[in-house]
Amino acid sequence: MTELLTAAQMRAIEQAAIESGEVTGLELMERAGQGVVEAIFEEWPELAEPVEGGRGAGPSRSPEFLEKDEKPRRAVVLCGPGNNGGDGFVVARLLKERGWEVEVFLYGDPDKLPPDAKVNYERWRKLGSVNEWDDRGVRDFYERDEESQFLVIDALFGTGLTRKMPDDTDEAWNGFMPTPLIADAHEPNEDRFVAIDFPSGVCSDSGRDFGALPTHLTVTFHSAKIGHHMSQSCGSYGGAKGCGKLKVVPLGLPKVYPKGCVELLGYEKGNLSKKYSGHKYSHGHALILSGGHGKTGAARLAARGALRIGAGLVTVGSPRSAMFENAANLTAIMLRQIDGAHGLAELLEDDRLSALCLGPGMGRGADTQAMVFAALKEQRPTVLDADALTRFELKPEALFEALHENCVLTPHGGEFARLFPDLAEKLNAPATRGPAYSKVDATREAAKRAGCVVLFKGPDTVIAAPDGRCSVNSAHYDRSAPWLATAGSGDVLAGFITGLMARGFAPMQAAETAAYIHVECALHFGPGLIAEDLPEQLPAVFRKLGL
Repeated sequence: MTELLTAAQMRAIEQAAIESGEVTGLELMERAGQGVVEAIFEEWPELAEPVEGGRGAGPSRSPEFLEKDEKPRRAVVLCGPGNNGGDGFVVARLLKERGWEVEVFLYGDPDKLPPDAKVNYERWRKLGSVNEWDDRGVRDFYERDEESQFLVIDALFGTGLTRKMPDDTDEAWNGFMPTPLIADAHEPNEDRFVAIDFPSGVCSDSGRDFGALPTHLTVTFHSAKIGHHMSQSCGSYGGAKGCGKLKVVPLGLPKVYPKGCVELLGYEKGNLSKKYSGHKYSHGHALILSGGHGKTGAARLAARGALRIGAGLVTVGSPRSAMFENAANLTAIMLRQIDGAHGLAELLEDDRLSALCLGPGMGRGADTQAMVFAALKEQRPTVLDADALTRFELKPEALFEALHENCVLTPHGGEFARLFPDLAEKLNAPATRGPAYSKVDATREAAKRAGCVVLFKGPDTVIAAPDGRCSVNSAHYDRSAPWLATAGSGDVLAGFITGLMARGFAPMQAAETAAYIHVECALHFGPGLIAEDLPEQLPAVFRKLGL
């Protein structure tokens, strides 16, 4: 896994390295600026072509290209009053040294720049001028030369902004910004927008939108920050929505991270393998409870997911009214009639049932509540999803009192708000200052209150345990899987978690592994995905992961 940092944690890492004598602040700033330039040329290789005679060379020197009226390479660097602005001065200098025409605008008083940024300001002044900030002046500069294409560098605030964007910077940026912003800028006549560390106006700890200036490419350093991988409740261009593509540039800092860091999920090779043969019960028996007649599909989706992910046996527990319906659609998955909480309690006398899933399609009646309490009484690994959560919206404390540490709750945004209305209200309230309340904060508080693992679904799925451990399963950038927004995909995820818990995975590990694999299945299938497709991708995904 990769750690996601807060702004304060990143500053602490840099400061510790500087105080130890491993590196100076100026060296870090130089490395950062160099990393930004290299990332730009990696993203747009045609911009790395040598500039000949002050004119921009194209991706080739073919006769067709030479016939075109070549234009100079032009960059506009918008520098802020802190060290992010210092990085911008380095970028401006490096581009100028490569033959680019560079204009720099400074927001703030140069005499008040931090020491390292001031040094790079003075270095730039030996090569070019610095325009005083005036929002109309920035816009006029752009509008005077509408024929040119610009590389626009946002080095205004980065991770340092903790309030709403100043009105004058917002107005200036609107002079440049096309509407809508094209996320993939590779057309020859398009401007390219690059943010250093963060698009200015994004809270780095939460991804909340303080008046964000969206970009095509965001270049950050050492490690991604929490806000880079958030999207829910982040506003129009907050979080991953405004970052375009994200590149993480190393600065040569030691890989030491503060205790309690949020982790970005990846796959730990081998943790899904069945390491011994045994028999089917050696790999667990999962029980998925079904809804009544006409409401059985969700449970079967979960059951298929549990079986495909490796549970040795899976049984669907069905009320009498739905037995024929389920029987007509199940083969390798077993079927057992369960009528009410008493019937469930009797079935759970079988100790070989190693994990339970309640909620998908069960309905919101009193029977569901009674079944949940009967299941929780047995203290076995249990996943509660959908109706098993919504049933308790009027009195969530009753559920929290019954939960135990072997449970996983899997709410989406609406279900989270029903169980944790105060946390949802804080999360959805307009953000005016930073660090703003984040989905990470909300999920951690929810897990502590519930006393069990909470998986808060979304493209920025956050998973937290009561002891504060937290991870993010990010379906952004190269893992973007928008086709997961389809009916039943959450039921399959609940089944994945249940199957892993049946196999003996701890609740946090089961939730993290299932969430990661869920996205991998969607990526493997691609557009056109429906929920039934997800479990069927597991064999190919497992092979890809080397199982």
